Amino acid sequence: MFKSFYTQLAQTSLAGSPIPQSDCLQILESPDIDLLSLLGAAFEVRRKYWGKEVLVHILNNVQNGYCSEDCHYCAQSKSSKAEIDEYPMKPDEEIFAEAKHAYESGAFRHCMVFSGREPSQKRIEHIAKLVKEIKNLYPIEVCVSPGLLDKEKVSILKGAGLDRLNHNLNTTERNYAKICSTHTHQDRVATLEAAKSVGLQICSGIIIGIGESLGEIVEMAQTFKRLQVHSIPINFFIPIEGTALKSTPEFTPEYCLRVLCLFRFLNPEAEIRISAGRELYLRSQESLALYPANSLFMEGYLNVGGASNQRTLQMIKDAGFTIKSDQSLDELLKKGKDAL
Repeated sequence: MFKSFYTQLAQTSLAGSPIPQSDCLQILESPDIDLLSLLGAAFEVRRKYWGKEVLVHILNNVQNGYCSEDCHYCAQSKSSKAEIDEYPMKPDEEIFAEAKHAYESGAFRHCMVFSGREPSQKRIEHIAKLVKEIKNLYPIEVCVSPGLLDKEKVSILKGAGLDRLNHNLNTTERNYAKICSTHTHQDRVATLEAAKSVGLQICSGIIIGIGESLGEIVEMAQTFKRLQVHSIPINFFIPIEGTALKSTPEFTPEYCLRVLCLFRFLNPEAEIRISAGRELYLRSQESLALYPANSLFMEGYLNVGGASNQRTLQMIKDAGFTIKSDQSLDELLKKGKDAL
């Protein structure tokens, strides 16, 4: 690829102009792509909107299992035979303790995930009280993933001070019927649109490796652009024994980095987050993901473990990046070493 190709990608993205489909597919599959040039172009876009700052998120399962939905990729699905630790909604004290841990660990945002299709009115009111109390206790942003919601329910969460609502689209509408039969892709879109209608920021991600084509990956990046999604977690599918989805991806670090670059070019202002599969598939190239992405999850990913906080923070520092937190990277790293 000529240097002008990478320069044009960055310039087109920064201008907010559409990138041709042919260029998008080249990013994902062309053998002529120079990876470092591609990362450099993506970083120009990332730097414009996010500088060299990394937003750290810590995710907690507030409820695990007991789900009525049959999402084939999920260990908590009703069709799953995976061995997981099932539990109903945690006591409030435990939820507040997890929020405290997230803040003290340097997280910019605390994410709470609830299993299940759609929360009842009583559950929504309970979640709203939790959000309000966490916001009163700690200077941390809060994101909640509660399931399918309508405008009335998202309004309650907005009124409690919720910063962001998560509901992942995961894949395209065409592919969705292959991975779930108990709700539709449009059900998920409707939840995002309800959140947007009341002024909530929205977070919605994709799972790479669940039967999608390269064209569908491009389509999803374009869908997030159209929906004006503020935060896009990029998950690379991790097979869990006992789930219905038998896919076993063999991703290379280069392919994962190409995907992250594509989403950065097509969603220049969005928070692009390196999510599940970061350690498994990026391996020794993990720090390069910070050039297109400006956010990551620290600790576990629901029912799959992640790297230690110390390792993740050290990676960020070694790569020359910083974090958005009341505590400096050096303070957090020292605290981690002192705890060993």
